Amino acid sequence: MANVSKKSLAEEIKARYYEAVSAVFASQDLEVLKVGSAEMAIPVLDKNGDEEWLVVTLKVPTGSRDGEAYDGYALRDEYAAKQADKAAKAKEAAEKKAAKIAKDKAAREAKKAQRQAE
Repeated sequence: MANVSKKSLAEEIKARYYEAVSAVFASQDLEVLKVGSAEMAIPVLDKNGDEEWLVVTLKVPTGSRDGEAYDGYALRDEYAAKQADKAAKAKEAAEKKAAKIAKDKAAREAKKAQRQAE
């Protein structure tokens, strides 16, 4: 068997899946425009009825420059951890905001009661 380059193997994978993905969109009566070797643009409408473009790009990552292979599982775990951190920070901020609102309300009511007492 002839030695095939990684680039040509990646191009073959992209071409095969490009056809599969574009067939899925076409089966949903969406117009698929080929704008690159592994890139498609699909005209869509937003909630206001304005036309927007959905661009789908297929790629076969090779990994980092230092020779580390691409690991989708590790990236998924990193993303999940970042999202969990973001959610925890948002929850903490919401709790602090609610506490400040309650504190400010209590201070306003105390001032109002003091003014009425005078």
